[in-house]
Amino acid sequence: MQSSILVGVNGPAVWVRVEGKGNFLNSGSLKEFAQEMVNRGYREFVVDLGNCAMMDSTFMGTLAAVALRLKEIGQGHLHVVHCGERSHELLSGLGLDQIFDIRSNGAVAPECEEMEENSVDGAPARKKETTETMLQAHQALCDAAPENLSRFKDVLEYLKQDLHQTTAGK
Repeated sequence: MQSSILVGVNGPAVWVRVEGKGNFLNSGSLKEFAQEMVNRGYREFVVDLGNCAMMDSTFMGTLAAVALRLKEIGQGHLHVVHCGERSHELLSGLGLDQIFDIRSNGAVAPECEEMEENSVDGAPARKKETTETMLQAHQALCDAAPENLSRFKDVLEYLKQDLHQTTAGK
């Protein structure tokens, strides 16, 4: 199954629709897009998980980072709509229901366009970006709910070491 993230803007809201998997492979693109939209002044984000087959911790951490950024700014919200039971269990299991609104229903997403995959020439640079995204996402999960630190401390340590080796290897 081909996975993609579709994005669009409808009035003041930014829509993100996950088709297939939300994972570490498309989290970097989502992170960059969300940062750009926040920089442009958007404060309402709606994530449609109606066609999302699965999410990994990097993807959920990327959503957490967006919600935490809006909280830091002091305005805006991240809403998850069309969230199935399994996705709801994953998100609330990490305490993310405390930082964003999760619903099983919701408005239908406007026409969305596929987010461009950011292709970077050279595997080491791409690996470094992916590792940085994964590290930031897992840190956001720990910032969102302190009890996640015990779950992800080994992952954080591994990613920090991996990033250090990737950077030192240049």
